[in-house]
Amino acid sequence: MFARMLPHLARRAFQQLPRLARPRIVAIATGGIERTFIAIKPDGTQRGLVANVIERFERKGYKLVGIKAIVPSKALAEEHYADLKGRPFFAGLVSYMTSGSAPVIAMVWEGKDVIRQGRRIIGATNPLEAQPGTIRGDYCISVGRNIIHGSDSFESAEKEIALWFGKSEVFNWEFANAEWVTSDN
Repeated sequence: MFARMLPHLARRAFQQLPRLARPRIVAIATGGIERTFIAIKPDGTQRGLVANVIERFERKGYKLVGIKAIVPSKALAEEHYADLKGRPFFAGLVSYMTSGSAPVIAMVWEGKDVIRQGRRIIGATNPLEAQPGTIRGDYCISVGRNIIHGSDSFESAEKEIALWFGKSEVFNWEFANAEWVTSDN
């Protein structure tokens, strides 16, 4: 019972701290391990980059705990990008994501510091500013076709995972080589 209440209590205690005193928190699955939402957009799917993206996360040592191909509804896309609603490109972005030209590959990845490290693997939103070696730095040249989305915080990871996945679609499983990837010795 206490274990189930712990994330809620920790979040409440965190919210009571003055903003500047707040430590960085992360989306916790179990044992301090984070989960993040990563989506390959239709341009990435059309260009055959799904395996390349998955390989980057797997090579880093992260565990895939949820994956599905989906053409999102307009309501889902609008809710996902609600923070961009006032931007001039919002309608075009929603239309593009829901066009059905190719599915979105929605994923949940798990591992130590996966939210922050996932953003580093992806690279800057503007591919022309993304470092070589990042997904966007290697595969993109346009912001409007930057092939991938990744959660940028604990709050967005939590919201996006719940938005795109039901509880039965995200799996808890033992990573056979976890001891070779993660250790604090």
